[in-house]
Amino acid sequence: MNPSLVAGAKGEADIARALIDELRGIGLETHLQEVAPGRPNVIGVLEGRAHGRSMMFCGHTDTVGVAGMARPFDPVERDGRVYGRGSQDMKSGVAAMIGAARVIAESGGLAAGRLVIACVVDEEHASIGAEALVTRWRADAGVVTEPTELAVAVAHKGFEWVEIETEGRAAHGSRPRDGRDAILRMGRVLGELEALDRQLQAGRAHPLVGSASLHASLIEGGRELSSYPDRCALQIERRTIPGEADGIAGREVARILETIQARDPEFTAASNTMFARAPYEIPPDHELPTAVVTAAAEAGTNSPTIGMSFWTDAAILGGAGIPSVLFGPTGTGLHGLEEWVEIQSVLTCRDALVNLARAWCSRT
Repeated sequence: MNPSLVAGAKGEADIARALIDELRGIGLETHLQEVAPGRPNVIGVLEGRAHGRSMMFCGHTDTVGVAGMARPFDPVERDGRVYGRGSQDMKSGVAAMIGAARVIAESGGLAAGRLVIACVVDEEHASIGAEALVTRWRADAGVVTEPTELAVAVAHKGFEWVEIETEGRAAHGSRPRDGRDAILRMGRVLGELEALDRQLQAGRAHPLVGSASLHASLIEGGRELSSYPDRCALQIERRTIPGEADGIAGREVARILETIQARDPEFTAASNTMFARAPYEIPPDHELPTAVVTAAAEAGTNSPTIGMSFWTDAAILGGAGIPSVLFGPTGTGLHGLEEWVEIQSVLTCRDALVNLARAWCSRT
């Protein structure tokens, strides 16, 4: 589990050791990249026999928490599925890309080019693994094997986290003239944010990922029932779509606070952007999506081109100059209490990745 999400979690070190042993057993050149203490990326490289293009397969090794799950890390196979935490998100995708490397290596290797297998940490929190990866490793194209139900995802949303704090004045609850209620003042902000969300969802929609949106995620304030609260803190998430400018959520919130203050000079509030990840879209004329669709067809599956609502490491690869798509197995329950992956879809994904790597890397 990801220790940034679950206090006391061990992190990715154990799975990293297992993965590097697996990649070495296949015959790949292996590298450990220590991203944070006890949190290494694992990279395997398969070199072709001649010059050609490079392809990167990338997946993350961390999982979210397991609260409420009975036996989350005891995999159960039933009715053609494997159940357990991370089975869909995304041990199955990592298994498919390593399986593809094994098939290629055991069938004589790559005729040309280079295949990079990247198993990175921390995608479920801040993606420090992918950020570290692209400082040292490059490829002409990439496939992130997040679960897509064997579709080819060419776009996904981004997000921005913004914190807002309203200021009041502490006073005894019986003295309304002395106190100013920071929580009630935050209520005005929430009303404006709700109106903005309705506007976003009714506004411009991206053809593959839909509309932008926002929601109030966390709120806290006050000290005791008998006192006026002197502060209230709210954290919101704004989901962004391709084409929207970086930092848009922070600017929207600042305008809301300015508008309220113009109506009420006693209103005092501040905001700041806590964290942000940009949306992603591969150029529509890039050859990679077509190459993946063709490789999937050769593996026996029809793969439509889609967009995803969630954010992925593809945005980091793409931002570093590695054009990328998402392509992964079929399942359900990511982050839920029952998570599973369809076994046959993992094998089909593997076979499609084999076809893709051979075709892509053989071209100069």
